[in-house]
Amino acid sequence: MAPTLVPLATHAQIAKTPSREDGLPQELEEDLRAFGCKLIHQAGILLNQKQVAVATAQILFQRFWFVTSLKQFSIGDISMGALYLASKLEECPVRMRDLINVYDLLLQRNTHELSLPSSSSSSSPSRKLQPTHPSESGHLYGHTSVMAMPAASSPSNGKTNFKYTPMAYFSDTFYSLKDALVVAEMQILKRLGFNMLVVLPYGTLINYLRLLGLTNHKEACGKAWGYLNDALQTPVYAIYAVPTIVSAAILLATRHLGIPLPSTPPNSWWDLFDAPWEDVWTVCGHIMRLYRDRTPEERLEVMRMVNKKEVRKWLEENVSPSQR
Repeated sequence: MAPTLVPLATHAQIAKTPSREDGLPQELEEDLRAFGCKLIHQAGILLNQKQVAVATAQILFQRFWFVTSLKQFSIGDISMGALYLASKLEECPVRMRDLINVYDLLLQRNTHELSLPSSSSSSSPSRKLQPTHPSESGHLYGHTSVMAMPAASSPSNGKTNFKYTPMAYFSDTFYSLKDALVVAEMQILKRLGFNMLVVLPYGTLINYLRLLGLTNHKEACGKAWGYLNDALQTPVYAIYAVPTIVSAAILLATRHLGIPLPSTPPNSWWDLFDAPWEDVWTVCGHIMRLYRDRTPEERLEVMRMVNKKEVRKWLEENVSPSQR
């Protein structure tokens, strides 16, 4: 297999990320990164942004946390900066004010959900996270449809409504978010060494499905595509080559649908694409962990730590100074 020019994390970075060096548990770090990717996904929908820009932003966002700790920057700021930068890279730029307005909406809604009684969170049926289709799993932590957010959305008990209050045109909030956006974009470029090369997996998936004779199986194509999008919420695009990730998406889709493919060595279908079985299976594990059930307390904890101040507070309360 030819060497790839796409930057991937080193073994040392994978073994111990900067956030874990500061004492943040691996599972909590992965949940926070997934939440940041979800913010990018929702902002992309509200901005009617192209999927290539949203996917590129999520990959850059994941790469960033292999060189920087969550203690240093807020996931809300970096996700906003990643989407702004990716929109330029993919030649579909967005207006800075539009992006700031959308993120102000998302962060206001996040604050609103944190203020709800815990009983509302636990009783809502939308909090069940086991998806029936991989494309439904992109909305982690039980949020209602992002397209309904500008109006009003309410939990199942119907007692509380979220109503977005737009910021004033020249408000301090706007200038604070603008400064955060500029700093986030600059830090992503600086800390990633201005290497913004991103290879998206969609063309590779189509080629592989053709080789395996699955292009006429619409459900398999849809599920594999959904798993690739879900994988954007995990660090796999910063760790493994695209052929390995695409093979994992096809493996999950075909096994879920019971579609037989040659899987007995030395005639395993993934060997056609130079995808090592151990890596394919590990990527599957990363994707499937997105669908694990979470308690309402775990979801609220992640939503609360969207700001770096809350991450630092958590570390002070849960990690001894000798471990930091």
